Amino acid sequence: MTDDPVQLNAAGLQALGQGDFAAATALLSRAAAADPQAALLWFNLATAQGAAGQADAEMQSIDRALDCDPYLVHALLAKARLTELAGDQRGALDHYQRLLAAINPNDRYPPALADGIGHARSVIAAASAALGDTLDTALAPALTAIAPEVSERFRHAMDVQLGRRRLYTQQPLVLAYPYLPAEQFLARSHFPWLAQLEAATPVIRAELEALLAAGDAGFAPYVAYPPGAPVNQWAQLNHNDAWAAQFLWRDGVPQDVMRARCPQTAAVLDALPLFDLPGRGPVAFFSLLKPHTHIPPHTGATNIRTIIHLPLIVPEDCRFRVGNETRPWVEGESFAFDDTIEHEAWNGSNALRAVLIIDTWNPHLSLPERDLLRRYCATLDAAGNALGAFQA
Repeated sequence: MTDDPVQLNAAGLQALGQGDFAAATALLSRAAAADPQAALLWFNLATAQGAAGQADAEMQSIDRALDCDPYLVHALLAKARLTELAGDQRGALDHYQRLLAAINPNDRYPPALADGIGHARSVIAAASAALGDTLDTALAPALTAIAPEVSERFRHAMDVQLGRRRLYTQQPLVLAYPYLPAEQFLARSHFPWLAQLEAATPVIRAELEALLAAGDAGFAPYVAYPPGAPVNQWAQLNHNDAWAAQFLWRDGVPQDVMRARCPQTAAVLDALPLFDLPGRGPVAFFSLLKPHTHIPPHTGATNIRTIIHLPLIVPEDCRFRVGNETRPWVEGESFAFDDTIEHEAWNGSNALRAVLIIDTWNPHLSLPERDLLRRYCATLDAAGNALGAFQA
């Protein structure tokens, strides 16, 4: 037979398929020697050597294959498996991680390779869980001894490293203000007036319940795209009152009729440092979510503001996710979040959920920056130019 690597490889694979491992090893050795830069030839040789029980030679050939192509998935899997069988768990983890980094998770692989990839994921998941338990136990005393917002940030950093959480970034739809911290839920210390808002929960809830009992409050679908507009993830909620709203402030304009019907709520809002950007804020509204309704993942218009939720009516099985953290609403306990980080909501109960939603300035913006933003938007509006503008 000639030294043509293609012919030698074909003959070697035929011998391998027939169970003649000695002939397969000899033929595939010649093929790899004839074309030493062909990673697949070295991998085929390693397969034959493994079938022949030549473990050391098999690993050497796998290494030669990876020298030629460090991303050859079959070789990465083979090296990880051999390392695991040899009892080197730490080395196997490293190789399984290299394997997962090399694949496209959306690609479809042959069953044997897909099974190997699944095994790699399970090995890494088990090791991560065990390491997480060890770290949780070792660090618990230190984490309980420091401020909650500090310990939470550390916990999230550890969870991201262990793969227990995904890292989310700000994704403003319109106006992105650079270098503001990407905080999913902001610390209460930024908003000392939240206690004032929470203390008014009974009167705000009573006024909302009166509106609902009257049945004439005019709650309208929160999502209402015009005909022909791309609705994307909002197809199920577009013009659907499963998620409905009634505004007390809308784009900086007080809604006098509704404020007159909820005078105590209006008075509470007027005493708060809301997002006072003419033509855009304040925004304050009652948000209703009907039973078994899901608000899909989405992001808001700009990170120069912060959104506040004051839960008013919360049945069981209602929850809210921002980025990698999901919380239940608790009646009378407000929270602040950055709505330019992906968020979504669920009402899995058989009853109505109701929240008062308001906006305030991002606390990391200085007063001069707020003034500049007011001038910026006023100039845009005066020029009649929609570029850079946004609505709530």
